[in-house]
Amino acid sequence: MTLQQQIIEELHVLPKIDAKEEIRKSIDFLKEYAKKNTFVRGFVLALSGGQDSTLAGKLTQLAVDELNAEAGENRYSFWAVRLPYGVQADEQDCQDAIQFIQPTQVYTVNIKPAVDVSVQSLKEIGIELSDFVKGNEKARERMKVQYAIAAHHHAVVLGTDHAAEAVTGFFTKFGDGGADLTPIFRLNKRQGKILLAELNCPKHLYEKTPTADLEEHRPALPDEVVLGVTYDQIDDYLEGKEISEEARQKIEGHYLRSQHKRHLPITIFDDFWR
Repeated sequence: MTLQQQIIEELHVLPKIDAKEEIRKSIDFLKEYAKKNTFVRGFVLALSGGQDSTLAGKLTQLAVDELNAEAGENRYSFWAVRLPYGVQADEQDCQDAIQFIQPTQVYTVNIKPAVDVSVQSLKEIGIELSDFVKGNEKARERMKVQYAIAAHHHAVVLGTDHAAEAVTGFFTKFGDGGADLTPIFRLNKRQGKILLAELNCPKHLYEKTPTADLEEHRPALPDEVVLGVTYDQIDDYLEGKEISEEARQKIEGHYLRSQHKRHLPITIFDDFWR
């Protein structure tokens, strides 16, 4: 088995999908989890205004609507969370995503005060964070807030991890990479777009240039610039297609270097670290 085949198998990517079928898979996954775990009263997810959270958010609200219809009461909720660091440049996209999703309730928490205090506290003991590491602090603060809200509401936290993100390790460990459920895991980037089109999502929310937007010195830096490879190349790779040798090496290099991100905390019984 080649490394490409191993990765495809590990991430469960299909070369072709049926949009309606994949939408149903994600909705049923969320519903079945909620029904099996009776403590669950809903789901929490941060909305950024980008493709991934818009898709996960819409699927979640559809699952909540079906759960409540089946229960005959509004037992379940979807708490969408806006987590800007100060003022977000693409705030209108976030509001458009909220309008499209229609979540049960929306919270907005400005993470800037918390992140800045943390950064300053470290500076006072001689540890000055780089702009890149501060970006990771933002991602972890966002997840911390989501877990606080989830604990208050007896809910679970959702993540937006998908195959194109997972293969490259393009997420913050214990930040956006930390969640209870990941309903769009298995889909690559173009497949996510296909699902959003099927759901009648406004095109500008999934046709916009993907960016993590965590660095202040390089605001709105495109993911593809950071990765050195395009999402089309990543998606082709995950669908088992042939791509250029240079792109293949970059993708597989990202995968091998980021293996620790896709693994739970390592114990003495794991072979992973040896």
